[in-house]
This record gives sequence, C-alpha cells and structure tokens, in this order.
Amino acid sequence: MKDLNKSYLFAGLTILFWGTSASAFKIGLKYTDYIQLLFFSIFTAVLILFIILIFQNKLHLLKNQTKTDYFNSAFIGFLNPFLYYTVLFKAYSLLPAQIAQPLNFIWPITLVLLSIPILKQSLKLKSFLALLISFAGVFLISSEGQIFNFNLSSPLGVFLALGSSIVWSLFWLFNMKDKRDEVVKLFLNFFFALIFISILALYQNAFESFSKNGFLASIYIGFFEMGITFVLWLKALQFAGRTDKISNLVYLTPFFSLLFIHFVLHEKIYLTTIFGLILIILGILIQNRKSKFENENI
Repeated sequence: MKDLNKSYLFAGLTILFWGTSASAFKIGLKYTDYIQLLFFSIFTAVLILFIILIFQNKLHLLKNQTKTDYFNSAFIGFLNPFLYYTVLFKAYSLLPAQIAQPLNFIWPITLVLLSIPILKQSLKLKSFLALLISFAGVFLISSEGQIFNFNLSSPLGVFLALGSSIVWSLFWLFNMKDKRDEVVKLFLNFFFALIFISILALYQNAFESFSKNGFLASIYIGFFEMGITFVLWLKALQFAGRTDKISNLVYLTPFFSLLFIHFVLHEKIYLTTIFGLILIILGILIQNRKSKFENENI
C-alpha cells in the first residue's frame, strides 16, 4: 500500500472514531457522573498509550526525561486532558450533543484570538472576517432551532463548551513548542492528568456509586477518543508527506458526529445546527487559507 493510501486509511479511522465521541460522551453521562467518567477514561488511555510505547520500543525514552520535561508534561497534562475534558464533559452533561460538539469545534478560531496576546500576532482582515462568520455559526447553534425566539437553555453549558475550545487552544500553543516524541508526550500528559483527576474524584466523592454501562462507555472513550486515535492521526500525518492534504479531512468529523448523534442518541438535528456548523467550518477554512504569496513560498 502506498504511503498516501495508508495516510488516508489512518485519517479515515481517526475521523470515524472521533465522530462517535460525542455520542459516547452522552451515553456515559447518562449512567455516571462526569468526573467518574473522566477518571476511567483517562485511566484507560494511560494503559493504551503505555502498551503503544512498549510496541514502539519507546519505553527507554521515559528514562531520558529531565525535570523540566516532567514539569512541562504536568502543566500541559493539566490543560489537556484534565481541564479540557473536565470542562467539556460538564458541558455535555448540560447540553444536547448536537450543541456541545460543534461549539467545542470552534477552537481554531479561539486559537487565532489567543495568538494575539501570547504570540504577539496581529489580527488580519482575513482573520477578522473568519471570526465574524464562525461566531455567527455559534449564534445559530446556540439558538437550538429557535433563532427568532432566542433563549439559551443552558447558558452555563454554552459557556463551558466554548470555554473548552479556549483550553484546547492553550494546550495547542504550549504543546507545539515541545519537540519531544509525540507518543511519549501524550503518555506523560495523560499520566499526570490521571493524578489530577484522581485527586478531584476523591475530593468530590465521585466513586460513591458505580455503573457498569458508564464504565464501559469510559473504556470506549479512553480507547477511541483519547488513546489510540491520537496515535492513528499522527500516523496519518506521518505518511501524508504534505500534511495539508490530510489536515482538512478533520473538518468532516463534526458532520459524521451529527449522523451518530441522530441515529444513536435519536436527537432531532436542528437546521440551525447544520447551518451553524457550516459557518464555523467556513470561518476556519478562510482563516487557514494561504495567500498567493504564502503558497509561492512553501
């Protein structure tokens, strides 16, 4: 199989698995508390990533980490997966999946906003237009089909869903500066996140009750949302040669997710969700579009 075909295969599996995540979140949250769900999900991801390190013969790299490396992993692991999924799972517990999922997907736009103070970048006209279009999509989605009678069913849920995109953007900015092996970074991030979520779970008495269905959902999330799927995506980018051929495929994920949300969760998909999501993706594509000058210098 040619490398590009392998890339599309890994990308397709990634998009499929991530497309099921929103439905898995809601199923898990139906049976268990969001903190307990996150604990078992992260625990599963740690086991999966440890096994992957063994198969890739990278365990020895853990011994080569410096104190600074461990500190960075603890800090980044606090952002993602600990804080990111804590905020996201709480948002999903308050909102329909079709609302929480696309609102969370606005992170490439929040990344632009955060790049202004953190990376000292200026806001270009293209970026401003992309922001307006994407936030128009946020308005449509938040209306939950009631655009002419706008009333947020859960202001906190919308705030948290949008807030999760900010946390993910912060994670992205700090993580891209870390040049260590990607799988090693992932494992250590999740390892430290497991410590953080264990402390929170004990503090909140999250283990007072236990649900078999919630536990099974958390294993699925840890395996297909957090663990192996990130590695599959890295493989897709590795075999692609030019990552721009593959990267844009990830924008298919929320549309696949809506299909699963409709047929698995039986949510009626609002037209405002579809059009709002299209506006968000359009804004992201405008933001990511390279100018003629930039293309000539690739």
